[in-house]
Amino acid sequence: MKRYECILFDLDHTLWDYETNSEETLRDLFERFKVMEKGVTSFRFFLETFRRVNLQLWDKYDRGLIDQQVIRTERFHKVFYEAGLDDVRFSLEFSADYLRELPLKRHLLPEAIDVLDYLHPRYPMTVVTNGFDEIQYTKMTSAGIEKYFRHVVTSQRAGNKKPSRQIFDFALKQSGHLPNHAVMIGDNLQTDIAGARGAGIDTIYFNPGKVVHAEPVTHQICSLKELKSLL
Repeated sequence: MKRYECILFDLDHTLWDYETNSEETLRDLFERFKVMEKGVTSFRFFLETFRRVNLQLWDKYDRGLIDQQVIRTERFHKVFYEAGLDDVRFSLEFSADYLRELPLKRHLLPEAIDVLDYLHPRYPMTVVTNGFDEIQYTKMTSAGIEKYFRHVVTSQRAGNKKPSRQIFDFALKQSGHLPNHAVMIGDNLQTDIAGARGAGIDTIYFNPGKVVHAEPVTHQICSLKELKSLL
């Protein structure tokens, strides 16, 4: 097994449990904003619509087709519109509360703390994320994992987003390591894996769903605890 000198970590869906934290936040807001009284009678339909719309918008963002402001301002309007509610002001108020409250949620993926406890004394670690700058810092602090990382590199801070090589180069410059001495751990084949590979960095694809793919990866894991035998 190759000996690495530093680790780059994705945050959402890799360490921070976005799906659980997002569902909790949406459920709280669904009740507080009395969404059922506005004709959206099924939270499950609302949640499934959000997940689909959100995934589509983040995919467009990752491919450089839209900027973050579009996600902030249009995401919930699209969701509510599909659910039969066309109210821009209402959707913006809902969005503002979602962005404020989501990062305060603390759920991490299984084994995350145990693995970080194991890796922390062995490797300098950096988070590399495309998420909103202030939101990602709050997520890490709320979940109590900021102490494990020497650097947090967001697309806003680096001036480029994954899968651009520049954000990985920026992260390595921050950590003071060369690409062939680093490994990137992430759940997204496009942004994390292909992006890191393009920067000359080895990859560990976190694939808990055991998705079949043809993307070249250095290593693949289905649970975070497997990192303890790899690193």
